Amino acid sequence: MSKTDKTRPWWVRLADAPMVTCAPVHDHRFGPCTLTEEVTAASASLNRRLSGCHWQATSFYLFDLGGAGGAGEWAFIRREDRRRDRRAARRELRAHRHGR
Repeated sequence: MSKTDKTRPWWVRLADAPMVTCAPVHDHRFGPCTLTEEVTAASASLNRRLSGCHWQATSFYLFDLGGAGGAGEWAFIRREDRRRDRRAARRELRAHRHGR
């Protein structure tokens, strides 16, 4: 498998640069601080609230690095447009071929 950022789990990318890609969120309603020193899959969150203290992705990670959005979303929209165009062209060719 390739060793690119694309194939690495999101929480591993968060752990590479804590305080830039993720920030600690403290929630002491249910007891003492449970924040771990290192970011793990169980202690990390992209956007949902976990009970207790946890690491949460920052806006820098979510929008600038393409963690959950950004340019990838635009590519998906463009791909859908191209598929729609190809399907319409096939329908038109089929209708023309069958004389409809």
